[in-house]
Amino acid sequence: MRIAVLSDIHGNLTAFEAVLQDVRGLAPDVAVIGGDLVGTGSSPAEVVDKIRELGWPTILGNADEMLWNRAKVDAYFSAPALRKWHTVVNQGIEAITKALGRDRINWLASVPFEYVDHGIAVVHGTRNDCWRAPGPTASDEDLISAYGSFGTSCVIYGHIHHAYVRKVRNLTVVNSGSVGLPYDGDPRAAYAVVEDGRATIRRVAYDTEREVAALRRMNWPDAEWVAEVLRRGAPLPPPEVLDV
Repeated sequence: MRIAVLSDIHGNLTAFEAVLQDVRGLAPDVAVIGGDLVGTGSSPAEVVDKIRELGWPTILGNADEMLWNRAKVDAYFSAPALRKWHTVVNQGIEAITKALGRDRINWLASVPFEYVDHGIAVVHGTRNDCWRAPGPTASDEDLISAYGSFGTSCVIYGHIHHAYVRKVRNLTVVNSGSVGLPYDGDPRAAYAVVEDGRATIRRVAYDTEREVAALRRMNWPDAEWVAEVLRRGAPLPPPEVLDV
């Protein structure tokens, strides 16, 4: 049994198309979308449409939930230190909402929080919470606390955009990384594969400058800031304090 898990596409159709080509060559038995279909990328509607066309199991991410749960957004970014991020996020929500339209947003709101089958569990963050997740250096105890309740031999999550595979006691914990917005210092798209119980991360190079050009054509909010994140494969300060 070969399972592919693709998470955190974030509207980056250029990266998603490159990963889809790699996935087709891999020919998994099952492919799962791990949330955050939309975000800073140039083509949220096209990404959603492609995933609906593929018919792959899909779970909810926090960037998806932001579109209809403004109370959660306001609460999450309520700290003074996050005020600038709140402004940036709200600008993105407005642009994505306009690009998607009501039918696509309603579909996103209908997808489940988790996928559990074939001996694996897939969540975006943690169980019943797609907004928070352990970091790449989390302790064994934190990982067991977050994911041990699934009762599967492998749990795959997204959200932190930092791909890794760790064995914790009898549990393999995987962060699938990000297809469209990596934060682990490698700008290539990332996704996870589990085959016969063994988990690996695959990296796929794509034309970053093609996505940058699409962002500019769409007049996407903070396009130049997003471009620099894509090129570096790493998070950056909010756009208004960015020094490049």
